[in-house]
Amino acid sequence: MNTTTCISRPGLAAALLLAALSVVTTAATAATAASDRDAVKRGEYLANYGGCNDCHTPKLMTDKGPVPDRKRLLSGYPAGAPVPPVPAQALAPDKWMAATNAELTAWVGPWGISFAANLTPDRNTGMGAWTEEQFIQSMRTGKHLGVGRPILPPMPWFSIAALNDRDIRALFAYLRSLPPIENAVPQPVPPGR
Repeated sequence: MNTTTCISRPGLAAALLLAALSVVTTAATAATAASDRDAVKRGEYLANYGGCNDCHTPKLMTDKGPVPDRKRLLSGYPAGAPVPPVPAQALAPDKWMAATNAELTAWVGPWGISFAANLTPDRNTGMGAWTEEQFIQSMRTGKHLGVGRPILPPMPWFSIAALNDRDIRALFAYLRSLPPIENAVPQPVPPGR
């Protein structure tokens, strides 16, 4: 049997077509997976460079001082933790602009009290229900979900806004790669309350 006869058979042609599609699909899937891994790695680099853990990760006290609690990575102000009394100096912006709790997860200043958000992909208490577009808009506008209340100090959203969309998408990809942690962070407290 010659090659021409084999290819003219409908069953063999369909099998060859399916095999070719499988190779193309496998290659595309591998390229997408590699691209996704690269984005997560880039996002982790940017999050570490930008100091996201400084405020968004509760701390553990060690013999070397406070270190991020890796079990609560980027989960924000601990739910149910008491808010320490506000120092009088924090209410005098002509002397002090801001004060923070021992974990750097709560801040007080002329804007009131702000709490570091849960950045993990928990759907109920973190960013699990956020879309990539909402995250980009939040970082570009300084508004919660891109359209809501202002993102309060000390969150440097204006610095993140200077990043290109590729880098902001990489940050989002990294945050989505974290284990979800259920941690309901309190809402901000306006000044004078």
